[in-house]
Amino acid sequence: MTENRPVSCVALMSGGLDSALAVRLMQDQGIRVTGVNFTGGYCPPPTDGPSAAEVVSQALGIELVRLPIDESFIELVKAPRYGHGRNLNPCIDCHILMVRRAWDWGRARGAQFVITGEVLGQRPMSQRKPGLELVAKRSGAEGYLLRPLSARLLAPTVPEEEGLVDRARLLDIQGRSRKRQFALAAGFGIQGFANPAGGCLLTDAGFAARLREALARGEDSVATVELLRFGRHFRLPSGARLVVGRNEQENNALLRHLPPGAAVVDASALPGPVGLLVPDREEDRALAAGICARYSDRRDELSVSVTIGGGELRVRPASPDETTRLIVG
Repeated sequence: MTENRPVSCVALMSGGLDSALAVRLMQDQGIRVTGVNFTGGYCPPPTDGPSAAEVVSQALGIELVRLPIDESFIELVKAPRYGHGRNLNPCIDCHILMVRRAWDWGRARGAQFVITGEVLGQRPMSQRKPGLELVAKRSGAEGYLLRPLSARLLAPTVPEEEGLVDRARLLDIQGRSRKRQFALAAGFGIQGFANPAGGCLLTDAGFAARLREALARGEDSVATVELLRFGRHFRLPSGARLVVGRNEQENNALLRHLPPGAAVVDASALPGPVGLLVPDREEDRALAAGICARYSDRRDELSVSVTIGGGELRVRPASPDETTRLIVG
């Protein structure tokens, strides 16, 4: 503790095991933590219930602040200074931006440093020592970015040097194995964290293919990237986009993300999926309705009725060849 106020920090809170442990290590030293979680864009779409970040934050008893993936994140995906990973993931650039946003948010509210759950050597692109040092420097948080799980393998930070954090109670974890983390979680009683697999959709080959195709056509708005998270995507001959839900949750999500100028294609009476035609053009309606009918229970019939743009249209369900030729990603 300082003389005038409790020590406080902000934590990048993914909802995964490592970020949860980083928070708990701070709490064990009496440090107040506020979680920062990034949402939308190329983060996984929300579920019907609370997210892993919400579940873990509630279990740890910390406030969780949600910050949006906005245009600046999309710009760095298009041209990252430090390159892409296997797909479209600009890991180092993205970490720089997330740390900067979290640190700016926290510092303006009295936080004395920022923490992450990063582990030295866990990820080949962003968690080698040069990458960790680069993120600290370029984010503006150099000296104030603490990685509690690997801190004793890294240079001391300002909060450690000033006695705000006891370095001897931090850890020296490194490498890809998570055996120590799982043992710590069991000891702390931490549950509800997300699967250790990456939570960024840019590492997913299908999403990356859809985004790459959209960016090549100049479709780089936040609204478009949001839409890419849901359903099957088709590029019609006119250039219009058709998105078809794969289940009830995605059908509902598409209706919540209806872009201006789009038409709802509703084959639910067949029963079948909901789709979005973006933009809505009369010339595309029959094909869009036929593709949605292809994914209905009546795909083998010669003619079915589908509601589109508030009207009813009788169409032939699209063939497998048509859908394969037009699908993106």
